[in-house]
Amino acid sequence: MKNNLLLFLAILTFGLGYSQSNMDAVLAEIAKNNKTIQANTQYWSAQKVQYQTGNSLYNPTIEYDYLKGSPADAGNQTDIVVTQSFDFPTVYGKKNQLANQQILQADLYLQAANQALLLEAKMICIELVYRNKLQIPLAKRKEATEKWLGQFNKKLETGDGTILDVNKAEIQLLEIKKQFLENASFIAKLNEQLTSLNGGTAITFKDEAYFDVPVIADFEMLEKEIKAQDYIRKTLEQDKVIAQKQIEVSKALALPKMEVGYHYQGILGQTYNGFHTGISLPLWESKNRVKLEKAKMTFAEIALADHTNDYYYEIKQLYGRYESLKSILEDYEKINKSADPIKLLDKALVAGQISVLEYFVEMNYYNTTFNSYLEIEKEYYEVVATLLKYQL
Repeated sequence: MKNNLLLFLAILTFGLGYSQSNMDAVLAEIAKNNKTIQANTQYWSAQKVQYQTGNSLYNPTIEYDYLKGSPADAGNQTDIVVTQSFDFPTVYGKKNQLANQQILQADLYLQAANQALLLEAKMICIELVYRNKLQIPLAKRKEATEKWLGQFNKKLETGDGTILDVNKAEIQLLEIKKQFLENASFIAKLNEQLTSLNGGTAITFKDEAYFDVPVIADFEMLEKEIKAQDYIRKTLEQDKVIAQKQIEVSKALALPKMEVGYHYQGILGQTYNGFHTGISLPLWESKNRVKLEKAKMTFAEIALADHTNDYYYEIKQLYGRYESLKSILEDYEKINKSADPIKLLDKALVAGQISVLEYFVEMNYYNTTFNSYLEIEKEYYEVVATLLKYQL
């Protein structure tokens, strides 16, 4: 029982050392090379140009009329009219304000998209650290089982062993090889995913250490920090601002449009020239436009309130899970590594204290326990990464 306890403590504390990883460097490379980020950057740059388009004066209009008189002595008439139309002067200021808010929102959309993509890359790195750490004990288990299978075969040949022991070792080795190869396949697949996110430039992430976890504030303070840097929330807030600016633009567009210009007329040897002015009456063109923009404003307010409510409880649940996992891992770290579990089991088997069946049963029990620890550790870092997404 004492040896079993030592084994249990040792396997739980195996691999608890943390050091700074290259995860930040990988994320920096992906941020630089990712094709989606590059495409999004170009798209939103084009959108900014579009937002600034359409707030200039209308094209000037030139009209020329040459009218032949009848009968022949009635004379001919020539008319030339050059006009420039424009909206009510306040429209241009309102449109500029609207464009500035739309440009600001474009930056927020880009930051939100980049942040989501970098979180995806970070989650792949976390999964890779877990898989890389898991591969070490799997390799040790494979090596130990191969060693015992060889010894059992030798004993069988000399008549000191049994075919049952050989069968148990072969079955155990088959299962361990399966886990080892599956994990290696996962590692290769994850590295390919990183390479894809890196725009096709190969990345092989071999780290066996997660990132350093900073001191995380209490929930209320953390929630405020996340809220202040929540780009999705900021885009929804911008929707409100933009809707308000749209209302102002729509009201300004409901004011009369005007035109000024020059008018020349020549008839019967006489010429006339002077200023031309005109005004359009906004009777039908702007009908229901303000009503539409107010409806959009209401929708933006509801969408913002919905996101705020859902995101608050999402963060609250994540924080609760973070505290739970942190407590579990702190308990693990209090236990000192006292022995190598494989060596303890080997000694017990050699000394005849346990049978081959007991050896493999105990090994499977502790392997399962250690695998569970690695999964808990991985989940802890996934939760932390999600909570600290706003820092990406």
